[in-house]
Amino acid sequence: MSTSAASRRSLLVSGGAAALGIGLLGAGSGSAQAAVSRSAAVTTPQAALERLLRGNRRFITGHARHPDQTVTHLHEIASGQHPFVTTIGCADSRVSPEILFDEGLGDIFDNRVAGNLVDDLLLGSVEFAVEEFATPLILVLGHERCGAISAAVEALESGSTPAGHIGTIVEALRPVVEPLLGTSADPAETIEAAVRANVRAQVQALTEQSSLIAERVAKGEVRVLGARYDLDNGKVTLVH
Repeated sequence: MSTSAASRRSLLVSGGAAALGIGLLGAGSGSAQAAVSRSAAVTTPQAALERLLRGNRRFITGHARHPDQTVTHLHEIASGQHPFVTTIGCADSRVSPEILFDEGLGDIFDNRVAGNLVDDLLLGSVEFAVEEFATPLILVLGHERCGAISAAVEALESGSTPAGHIGTIVEALRPVVEPLLGTSADPAETIEAAVRANVRAQVQALTEQSSLIAERVAKGEVRVLGARYDLDNGKVTLVH
């Protein structure tokens, strides 16, 4: 190959690579902008709920897309976030909202505490999300065989005192759990009933204890719902 031919080939290769790089850069930029707008575009409670349930269906059927989880997206949202939903979930390693709803960075304003309990600190966090990010949906997410509920049932039935500050959780759950004690011969049924009752109680607490949230709900701007996550199959179902 002549020197001039080699030079021409080098120029073509480098020029092609440059063009490809520009093309990829443009595509990447557009994709990143689209990713940022995914959550910002969800403005109604119904749209937020439908998106969550679609993501959960992808997760449980093995078709998860893992959106908004790239380094590019991380950089895009570093200067600001646009979550489309606020969740109150249990502090359990098996119940990660971003995974079970097939979402990613910046999509879910996630609050987690044992027993998915609403106290003053958590309420302030939720109010912040509603006020600052205008998340149209607040979802209280309980789960099957909740350890906090189980601990409360056991402690209240036996009259024992849990170690350390675990007793604080038990006392917070007492109003929900105590009325259900002795209603079934099967401890598993009691725990399941308490899980659902607790979700309903926390949903109610959000609007009863927060005038900010109650006002947004009255205007139809925000909806507060409860749901239960099944540890065995990964499915999320609404609790009415």
